[in-house]
Amino acid sequence: MVKTQNLEERLVRLPVGPVNLEGNLSIPVNAKGIVLFAHGSGSSRHSPRNRYVASVLQDAGLATLLMDLLTTEEEIVDMRTRHLRFDIGMLGDRVVGATDWLTHNRDTRHLKIGYFGASTGGGAALVAASKRPTLVGAVVSRGGRPDLAGPALPLVQAPTLLLVGGRDLTVIDMNQEAMAQMQAKTKLQIITGATHLFEEPGKLEKVAHHASEWFRQHFV
Repeated sequence: MVKTQNLEERLVRLPVGPVNLEGNLSIPVNAKGIVLFAHGSGSSRHSPRNRYVASVLQDAGLATLLMDLLTTEEEIVDMRTRHLRFDIGMLGDRVVGATDWLTHNRDTRHLKIGYFGASTGGGAALVAASKRPTLVGAVVSRGGRPDLAGPALPLVQAPTLLLVGGRDLTVIDMNQEAMAQMQAKTKLQIITGATHLFEEPGKLEKVAHHASEWFRQHFV
């Protein structure tokens, strides 16, 4: 158990189907909701970008769950084959399993749930949102691949914010195509001058700001 920015962060184990996944759970006092992070291609709950966004959300009074979507053994295989990170059906089911865990855990069951998906995790988050429409209050995708959610897109009911770097032209096109298939409230926000990983000065801060505002608005 560690403390980050005066906020206690604890390791949790999530039984999801046949596997146990690990996550880092942080709950501010009087939390207004909880955001589950679905990481992207080749990443994990230790992603510095996602951890930064999580810290901003925590400062805004939101609880966070940063979780691994793959087991340690699966990550080793995926580093070689790179195929599990694109198994959106499996990843989506694991986000669903984590969502169900949140609804049963005594510390989180009273909190409204949102998803923050990055890269392929954006597609997995939308698949999960389509399967738990009454539980998921909002979705944010950062440099995401919502197109990978395919037939799940029209079934999503949660308000969805698509954040894409202005210089990430291919992903902009993919997000626009996905947006055209969605029936839920959806907004495409282009972060001017940013590339796929939002590594340019000040760009990730904008991502965190937009995400925080979106969740706070739709958790009311």
